[in-house]
Amino acid sequence: MPMPDARPQYRQQTSLRMWAGVLTVSAGIFAMITAEQLPVGLVPAISKDLDVSVGTAGLTVTVPGVVAAFASIAIPLVVGRLDRRTLLAGLLAVMVIGAAASASAAGFSALIACRVLVGVTIGGFWAVAGSLAVRLVPEPSVPRALVIVFGGVGAAAVLGVPLGTVIGHLLGWRGAFLALGGLTLAIMLAALLLLPPLPATEPVRLPVLKARLQDRRLVAGVIATALLVAGHYGAYTFVSPVLQHVCGVDGGLVGPLLLGYGLAGLVGNAVAGRPAARATGPTLATIAFALGLALLLLAAVGGSPVTGALLLVAWGLAYGAAPVTLQTWMLKAAPEHGEAATAIYCFVFNLAIAVGALATSLAVDGTGLRAAPWIGAGLVLLVPLTIRQAPGAARK
Repeated sequence: MPMPDARPQYRQQTSLRMWAGVLTVSAGIFAMITAEQLPVGLVPAISKDLDVSVGTAGLTVTVPGVVAAFASIAIPLVVGRLDRRTLLAGLLAVMVIGAAASASAAGFSALIACRVLVGVTIGGFWAVAGSLAVRLVPEPSVPRALVIVFGGVGAAAVLGVPLGTVIGHLLGWRGAFLALGGLTLAIMLAALLLLPPLPATEPVRLPVLKARLQDRRLVAGVIATALLVAGHYGAYTFVSPVLQHVCGVDGGLVGPLLLGYGLAGLVGNAVAGRPAARATGPTLATIAFALGLALLLLAAVGGSPVTGALLLVAWGLAYGAAPVTLQTWMLKAAPEHGEAATAIYCFVFNLAIAVGALATSLAVDGTGLRAAPWIGAGLVLLVPLTIRQAPGAARK
């Protein structure tokens, strides 16, 4: 009697392991984005507890963004051929320490020092994780894997920041940081158990980075990323006080509204995957126009709770589609140097978070909260003009 063919079962098991790895990377990005954005919903509480202005409290977003930007270049250069699974698990471990230390910070200076540590892990993790989708699954499944990996960004908006805001409302902002540390510990264990060995395919070197920056299409992606991210995060850093003091939303409703924002972001991320793969330039231009319009209307006519809530959902839908589209642009611009392109992308992305949050913090302290969405809209609406200059942007 012939033995049954075990190969189909083997292929199924292998496929499940691949997707488990993709989900683990997505969960890691979820933790990193949550860690970076967590103060967004806690700025008023941090400001009050540590006796600093709202604009100064916004530095809890700015500082890790600056550190993450430089870490996204420095860590891939330093680690060389270190197995990427080991690197990701190590960075998650450092994040656990940073979150726990943030929760016990005695003053604002101590909290900022902890956020520096968090910034190192964010930059290093994202610079490596963003390019792993092309290695964890076969080529036909890469667009879906990218959607799942960058679904971690949307999930952070859906669950991370809103739940952090709710936890902060119930247990204080320190409790929110402790919860983040526990979650990150679980993801670190999952990475060690579920990710396959991931030896470096091509260590990132400075000459490779310099060569990528001579590519006009990649440079256009860099500029588009800088404008869109600076505009978005400059406004999003102050979304909680804007909702409360500009739109008249009750403080207890901010968490649920941010949950709606995040759910819309997940929809945007899921919808954008295939259009981004087929026609990256037009997809990115559409996203930028929709996002800029939502911010413009929030600044101009978002003076009621209902209008503010509706525009917040539109904002989430548009921005949710942005990370996967921007990453797709960068990977298309440098298909043979995915990790180098991702390192450049992460550098610009995180530096733009810092610059956008800092510039908006100064504007908010000087002219009021409405400056945040005005500045965001102005920057984001420059993106379509930028990508039109890229070779083949109208088609690819």
